[in-house]
Amino acid sequence: MRVLVIGSGAREHALLLALAGDPQVTALAAAPGNAGTAAIAEHPGLADATDPELVVALAQRWRADLVVVGPEAPLVAGVGDALRAAGIACFGPSAAAARIEGSKAFAKDVMTAAGVPTARSEAVRDLADLDRALDRFDPPYVVKDDGLAAGKGVLVTPDRDDARRHAAAVLDAGHPVLLESFLDGPEASLFCVVDGTTVVPLVPAQDFKRLGDDDAGPNTGGMGAYAPLPWAPEGLVDDVVDRIIAPVVTELAARGTPFSGLLYAGLALTSSGPQVIEFNCRFGDPETQPVLALLRSSAASLLAAAADGRLAQELPPTWAPGAAVTVVVAAEGYPGAVRTGDVLRGADGHGVLHAGTRRRDDGAVVSSGGRVLSVVGTGDDLEDARRDAYDRLATVDLPGGQYRTDIARDAAAGRVAVPVS
Repeated sequence: MRVLVIGSGAREHALLLALAGDPQVTALAAAPGNAGTAAIAEHPGLADATDPELVVALAQRWRADLVVVGPEAPLVAGVGDALRAAGIACFGPSAAAARIEGSKAFAKDVMTAAGVPTARSEAVRDLADLDRALDRFDPPYVVKDDGLAAGKGVLVTPDRDDARRHAAAVLDAGHPVLLESFLDGPEASLFCVVDGTTVVPLVPAQDFKRLGDDDAGPNTGGMGAYAPLPWAPEGLVDDVVDRIIAPVVTELAARGTPFSGLLYAGLALTSSGPQVIEFNCRFGDPETQPVLALLRSSAASLLAAAADGRLAQELPPTWAPGAAVTVVVAAEGYPGAVRTGDVLRGADGHGVLHAGTRRRDDGAVVSSGGRVLSVVGTGDDLEDARRDAYDRLATVDLPGGQYRTDIARDAAAGRVAVPVS
C-alpha cells in the first residue's frame, strides 16, 4: 500500500511513524512534511495543502493508494471530496461533514438533533447583541470563535470584560461568536475512527491547552497530552460511543453527509456525565502523539478500512500496556508572534517528533513555527512515561524554547477525579 500523508506537524509525524512500521505499507510520503518526517517518508512537494486540485494531482502523480489528511483546513476546503471524486481512497471526511469542526454552530445543531449532552449555547453575529447575550450567561464565561481557530479561539474567564473583549475581537475579524455555559469536571479527548456507520474508538487521552504550568497563561493549540486515563470511570469509552459518537454519526448520515474519517470528541466529564465541549474532524494534536505511541495493531489497515467503508470487518485495534506522555516544545513568543530560525540540538533523538521545523542548506535543523517539537515518552505507568518524556526532553535544546513541566503530573499522582453529583 502506498500511503500519502497530508500535513507538516507533529501529528503527521506520529501518523507517519505508525505507518512506517507497518508491513502493509510499501511506500510512504509526506506533503509538505518537515525536517523530521524526511527521515521516514518521501517529500514530493505540495505548494498548498488546502487546494483540492493540487492535492489530487500530487496523489495521482505519486500513485497513492491511500491519502491520509492530517489537518482540518484541507478537509473543510474539500480535499477529501476531490480525492474520492478522482477515485483515490481518502481517510478524512467530506467538506459537508467536516463542518462538525468548521462551524461550532453547525456542530451544536447536530448535537441538539441527536440528543447529545452538551453545554447550553447561543450564537452572536452582531456586536450590538453581545451584551444582551452575555447577560444570559453566568461566569465563568466560555467564548468561542465559530470558525477554524487552530485550537486557540476559545476563552474561558470569570471576567465579563475579558469575555466581551475576546468576543468583540472575534466579531471584528468577521467570525460569529458562540457563548456557552461552563462545564465542570476534567476534560478528555476520545478519537473514533468512523466509516459513515461503524465506529471504532481509540484509547482516551487528555491534553493541556494553556501555555504554562498549572493552566496559567493563554490558550494554545496544545502543550502536551497523555494516554490512557487511569482516573476515567469504568465503561467511559463505551458510554461516550453509545450516547455521543454513534448518535452524531447517525444524525450526519441522516442529513446526507455521512462522516468518514476521524471524529474527535472533546469532552467534559461532569458530575452529570460526559458532555461535549467540541468536535473535531481529524486527529488531534498533541493527543495523537501518545495515542499512536501505544498502538500495536496495523494503522494502515485501520485507516484503509475506514476509507473503504469496511470497518465492520476490521479487527479492533490492540494496544501496548502502560502509558505514553507527550510534552510540546514551543518557540519563544508562542502563541503570539514567534521567533523562528533558531538551531535545534537533539531534534533527531528517539521519541522526538517534529512540527515547526525545516532543514537548512547546511544540514542544520531550525525552528520554523510556533509549536516546534513534541517529545514522547512511554512507560509501565504515567509516572514512568513522564520520566521518560522529560529525560528525552533534557537532550533537546531550542533557544528561548517553552514547555510545561506538569504534563500528566496530577494524573500520575492520583489527583484527577470526575466530580460526583
